[in-house]
Amino acid sequence: MSHKHNPQLLAALHKCADECNHCATACLEEQDVKMLAKCVSLDIDCAQICSLTASLLARGSEHGKHLLKECAEVCEACAVECEKHASMGMEHCKICAEACRACAEACKAA
Repeated sequence: MSHKHNPQLLAALHKCADECNHCATACLEEQDVKMLAKCVSLDIDCAQICSLTASLLARGSEHGKHLLKECAEVCEACAVECEKHASMGMEHCKICAEACRACAEACKAA
């Protein structure tokens, strides 16, 4: 699959990576950073796997499809963690969780 075959999946992967990177940075600026350590860690993991998956898929690598399952799992884990903080009013975590959920669904559907 190249970038021309599933642009929606690539868009979801890029958006998720962007939101996770933003969320990690925003979490580091919060008052209680230690409470957000797991969130930051998952944000970084999620951003990296989404970026790698998008890169491999965009160039039609046969290995890209293998990452879709793992990518969906990391996105779901990140969404669960971000949702905990979103319920405490952290808007960046809410937006990140939404992007992660959408990306996980796109990965599963591919």
